[in-house]
Amino acid sequence: MLSLIYACGLRRGELLNLKIRDIDSKRGMLRINQGKGAKDRIVPISPKVVDMLREYYKMEKPKVYLFEGDKPSQPYSEGSLQKVLKSAIQKSRIKKPVTLHWLRHSYATHLLESGTDLRYIQELLGHNSSKTTEIYTHVSQKSLQNVRSPFEDL
Repeated sequence: MLSLIYACGLRRGELLNLKIRDIDSKRGMLRINQGKGAKDRIVPISPKVVDMLREYYKMEKPKVYLFEGDKPSQPYSEGSLQKVLKSAIQKSRIKKPVTLHWLRHSYATHLLESGTDLRYIQELLGHNSSKTTEIYTHVSQKSLQNVRSPFEDL
C-alpha cells in the first residue's frame, strides 16, 4: 500500500478506494476515480509495482477493492492504513515524523528533481491549480545545484 502511494502519488482516500478493475497492467496505467474534488484521473504505474500487485493479489485474492478490510468486498480502513505506516516507520528505524501525505509529496518532489515538467506533475497529482503544484518547486534544491549559469557561455 505504501509503495503504491509513493509510486503513483496517491492520496490516502484514493488508495483505499482503488478497485481491482482500476489497474490496467497492459497499458501500465492506474485509474483513480473520484479523487479530491470528485475528479477522475489516470496515472502511470510502473511494471515493478504491477509485479508487486500481482504477488499481493495471488496471496490476498481481493474481490472488489484492491485492498480490502476484514469484511470481503469492503475497503481497507484509514486506521489500519495508519497502523501499516507506523509499523513500517518502526521497522525502518526512521526518526523523523512521517505521514502518508509525505509519500505523495516525495513522489512529486522526485518527479520535479528528475526533470518532469510542472504541468505534468499537476495533472498526475490531480491539482486544479498550478499554484498548488508550485509548492514543490521550493523543495528541489538538488535541481538548483544542477542549474548552469548563462555566464558560463560568454
